[in-house]
Amino acid sequence: MDKGNIPTAVAARLVAAQFPQWADLPIEHVAHDGFDNATFRLGDDLLLRLPNADIYVAQVEKEQRWLPILARHLSLDIPEPVATGRPSDEFPRPWSVYRWIEGEPASVAPVANSTSFASELGRFISELHAIDARGGPTPGDHNFFRGGSLGHYDSQTRSAIQLLAREIDTQAAIEVWNAALVTSWDRPPIWVHGDVAPSNLLVREGSLRAIIDFGCIGIGDPACDLVMAWTFFTEESRNVFRRQLPLDESTWARGRGWALWKALITLAREKRGGESAEAATGRFGWRTGASEILQLITAGADSE
Repeated sequence: MDKGNIPTAVAARLVAAQFPQWADLPIEHVAHDGFDNATFRLGDDLLLRLPNADIYVAQVEKEQRWLPILARHLSLDIPEPVATGRPSDEFPRPWSVYRWIEGEPASVAPVANSTSFASELGRFISELHAIDARGGPTPGDHNFFRGGSLGHYDSQTRSAIQLLAREIDTQAAIEVWNAALVTSWDRPPIWVHGDVAPSNLLVREGSLRAIIDFGCIGIGDPACDLVMAWTFFTEESRNVFRRQLPLDESTWARGRGWALWKALITLAREKRGGESAEAATGRFGWRTGASEILQLITAGADSE
């Protein structure tokens, strides 16, 4: 099976040309592989990630450099780089080889106990936030400004609110957004994953076992890592998640702002004729649809 515009045969030829020791291994497209990269399983133990566009190229070197360092401090598995592939005439971007990690994304795999899952995820994020961030990559195009100011998305957010004016509580949305914008992270920057979503959390036997796709890692404000509090967890598990993270109310307000932005642009994309909100929320692995998530976010409390 092919992934997007990157045929499996192309991935196989890249391996054969650059890593002949693996040329005879079977290769197959990974069904649940996200958006930024085409992902292929190579044999039993390896994984290929090929950027789908030039905008994702910077993530290759970043992951190769930082993932081995971060892994030393984390209690759950994260991707382990094995090799870096070179651009070729057939595929003009660098690419990566990783160790295969067993598991299915939480977007498709059942979670045995949501409160335990929330506790495990909160503990992992807290571990990540505690790692020495000196020298880490600051927010920018390479990670779509994760860890940076929500103000970067102010125009896009307000445009989405205006577009959806007949379908949402615009006043409530503006209040949540403004409450997020008036606060900022006033401490030293810390590590952020940048895309903590069910589709990037691997489940085995009902429990959280690994976190993948670190293309959006950087250092800065941890609020962007809190979105699942609204998009995935119930009231009980949300409270457990919060207790694992020693963050102040202002940071949670910005986390709510990140969740608001994501829900709004998902609905606005559909309104403009793009991917349906239902398809997008399914791909993300959200617990309910984007409209329901938006209602939760703007309800005025962190509980349902």
